[in-house]
Amino acid sequence: MPETSRHDAAFAAVDLGATSGRVITGRVGPDELVLTEAHRFATTPVHLPDGLRWDVLALYQGMLDGLRVAARGGPVTSVGIDTWAVDYGLLDADGSLLGLPFHYRDARNAAAAEAVLARCDAQELYGVGGLQHLPFNTVFQLEAHRSTAQWSAARTLLMMPDLLVYWLTGTVGAEVTNASTTGLFDARTGKWSDALMGRLGLERSLFPALREPGAPAGTLLPHVAEFTGLPADTPVTTVASHDTASAVAAVPATGPGFAYVSCGTWSLAGLELDTPVLTEESRAANFTNERGVDGTVRFLRNIMGMWLLEECRRTWERDGVAAGLESLFSDAARVRPFAAVIDPDDPVFLAPGDMPSRIDAALVRTGQQVPDGPGGYVRCVLESLALAHRRTLRRAAGLAGRELTRVHLVGGGSRNELLCQWTADATGLPVTAGPAEATALGNVLLQARAHGLVGGLTEMRGLVARTQELRHYAPRGDTAAWDRAEDRLTARA
Repeated sequence: MPETSRHDAAFAAVDLGATSGRVITGRVGPDELVLTEAHRFATTPVHLPDGLRWDVLALYQGMLDGLRVAARGGPVTSVGIDTWAVDYGLLDADGSLLGLPFHYRDARNAAAAEAVLARCDAQELYGVGGLQHLPFNTVFQLEAHRSTAQWSAARTLLMMPDLLVYWLTGTVGAEVTNASTTGLFDARTGKWSDALMGRLGLERSLFPALREPGAPAGTLLPHVAEFTGLPADTPVTTVASHDTASAVAAVPATGPGFAYVSCGTWSLAGLELDTPVLTEESRAANFTNERGVDGTVRFLRNIMGMWLLEECRRTWERDGVAAGLESLFSDAARVRPFAAVIDPDDPVFLAPGDMPSRIDAALVRTGQQVPDGPGGYVRCVLESLALAHRRTLRRAAGLAGRELTRVHLVGGGSRNELLCQWTADATGLPVTAGPAEATALGNVLLQARAHGLVGGLTEMRGLVARTQELRHYAPRGDTAAWDRAEDRLTARA
């Protein structure tokens, strides 16, 4: 791909998360990395008679509207798309979408996971894909889809960002960081596992050729160019299309020994490795090995993150209870430490709904007192997340044979001072918080690299460290109180 002038390089990052989507423009120079939000829109799922679905047409329209705004701001060098993982759309022989894609929180997945494991045991699956066992992994979702008319008509499977790229360009491909979350990607070879697909009765032809971050994905289709106002020859650049992979690429680490927590709706806590960890011990600990940029491995665990707090706030707002974040955090800071702790990964917290009632039930079940107000729930959630960060990072370091020196907490959760400080206190490690927009920054930087404006991961991360606002938290006190809280939680599990 030809180099782009450093004076006119603006990249449009389409960043779709579990609750909102954004189109952000980023400008990149030797000591410049500036983001501007062009457009924001909701990514709200819809309940249909057959399950919980993504309104992907609304997401696509929101993306187009955002690109249209971005085009008004000046020339756009290229476009890159990242979203969450595991979800997909099916295309028929004409390339038309077969129904709205299912949402990973749909209830259909638990029974499908059992059916897959009856044919291919957990050790075999982990030995290939190296994935944490989650009921919504793509390999299990596909099992739930198999008995439908849509499945019979399907000829191509596209992960969510690949589907949006297809609608922009008409080209089909499978970006590797997202493909690695399917359970059908070989963690050792970096290719689709034909053997596992055959074992599970999946047609290899469903799965497109793999694309690496930085590869060209085509140019805009004429009607897209006309609507957005972007030139028809505007390239779409493959980025790390799994949002966590883009976020990790923008972790401002300047030395070895770092761990990361990409904290938003989910907390993704782990390490960056050169090779996967596919041991039985790692499988039993439920760690995942997902692809990162330049063949790296994101060795991590998914932790139920700020979703817990978001669902609490939705319930309180529905019931007419004030739920502003500033007042909630202020109230939480005054609550007695460790009055109540939960396991954020308890499956009861996965589905949307009345989260405070589910927290109450978990606390009663474990012999703890329920909070007497919103501040108590917030403290319970944040301390429980800090404990989960500590537990996960310590386990990851042990499994990978690493010694940790610092935690980088990126994403929206990095704005939460209580969570950052308590993560430092719980782990006993210094925490660097920020950037909050790590995913969009990673998206932009990977486009910039493809156009010759920045070098590899080290240079990209150095640019983030020099240009973005970061905050640093030193551990306070000793970890004994956190040890006791962890022991109490384990004893009551």
